[in-house]
Amino acid sequence: MSDFTRDEMMTVAAARMLWDGCVCFVGIGLPSAACNLARLTHAPNIVLIYESGTIGTRPDVLPLSIGDGELAETAACVVPLPEIFSYYLQGGRVDVGFLGAAQIDRYGNLNSTVIGDYAQPSTRLPGAGGAPEIAAHAGQTFVVMKATRRSFVERIDFRTSAGHFEGRGGRARSGARGAGPRAIVTDFGILTPDADTDEFVLTALYADVEVEEAKALVGWPLAVAREVVRIQPPYAHELSELRALHARTRAAHERAVELPI
Repeated sequence: MSDFTRDEMMTVAAARMLWDGCVCFVGIGLPSAACNLARLTHAPNIVLIYESGTIGTRPDVLPLSIGDGELAETAACVVPLPEIFSYYLQGGRVDVGFLGAAQIDRYGNLNSTVIGDYAQPSTRLPGAGGAPEIAAHAGQTFVVMKATRRSFVERIDFRTSAGHFEGRGGRARSGARGAGPRAIVTDFGILTPDADTDEFVLTALYADVEVEEAKALVGWPLAVAREVVRIQPPYAHELSELRALHARTRAAHERAVELPI
């Protein structure tokens, strides 16, 4: 019986993919937790950029949204939103973009727009935000998603953000500047793109997961690498930093709720 949760394992696995000094365009939720865990452990000089225009932010607690004041208060600088996209992202100054979505396919294409037909969807989702630009221009992207057959699908209902298109060099032919998704971090392990087909295959599993469980959670016939790496469980210092971060965040948000309006 492990002494950590799958969410904690996902966060740690994603954090380990970042390196000291990298410039990272951060999303709210698990990506934010992963990036800040990296900053608090092995990558103290990571440069975190949030879509609100905060650059080099070093929050003590995790933000509720990109507009959270904690981001601006701890940032090296705050710039207008157009400058984030035109000068930093489109200018090739972002090493890593973290993305999530409602649906993903075997080539890393993402849907955060609609479930069902676009004109008459069964569910209308929050939409693209800055994800298409991040997917197109970041040096590479990491996707962090919990895996179910509803989210990891044979064909997405709408292509919000481009991954590797239809595979086999489709992204290169599209003219997209960034390398696209290089890893999908899930709650069972990590998928990476095949060098020839661009299809995402299982290359790493968490210590308590077997291949058959991973296959059961994916809506396409999941290919498995010849060698599947076992991911080291969280180290004590990773768990302590992550749990302390979440504890500070809960306490801060509880205090905010209690403040009189």
